[in-house]
Amino acid sequence: MDYDTYGSSAVELAIELANADRTDPEWARAFLSSHDEWFTPGTPLELSPRETHQADATAELVRAVAVAQTQDDVLARLNELLVLARPHPYATDHDGELHLHYARPDAPVLEQLTTTVAMGLSQVVVQHGWQRLGVCSAEGCGNVYVDTSRNASRRYCSNTCASRSTVAAYRARQKA
Repeated sequence: MDYDTYGSSAVELAIELANADRTDPEWARAFLSSHDEWFTPGTPLELSPRETHQADATAELVRAVAVAQTQDDVLARLNELLVLARPHPYATDHDGELHLHYARPDAPVLEQLTTTVAMGLSQVVVQHGWQRLGVCSAEGCGNVYVDTSRNASRRYCSNTCASRSTVAAYRARQKA
């Protein structure tokens, strides 16, 4: 699938947010720090407990969009996510390549995160179809993914899960 690099990166950020291990109380700080390239330089990457809860809710909405089984459900959940967004797009070439940013540069980190994942996810759904989002088919894995394959045939979140499933199926056939 061919889609713009900033939008594709924004949807990848959304998928990584949905798949983040949010059991650690410090998950948000770690997530934001590991994705600091998404935020305006100098933006404080600290969240209050309330904001951390809101980031968790955003992650759950991204997951809800990906696991929805019908277009109507996808659109309802995507619109819930878009309600949280505060889009204020602007063009920039801060990294040497002209592209759009979705949130205003002086927005707090939570607003930048929420707006970026909402806009990135919505672009993929609207431009390439809601079926491009899915949940890994590997046993014991619940990660969500965006299918970038040419023929929309992806079933696993990673090569690791695909390989593990292939080996398990082979071993099951050998036992039988």
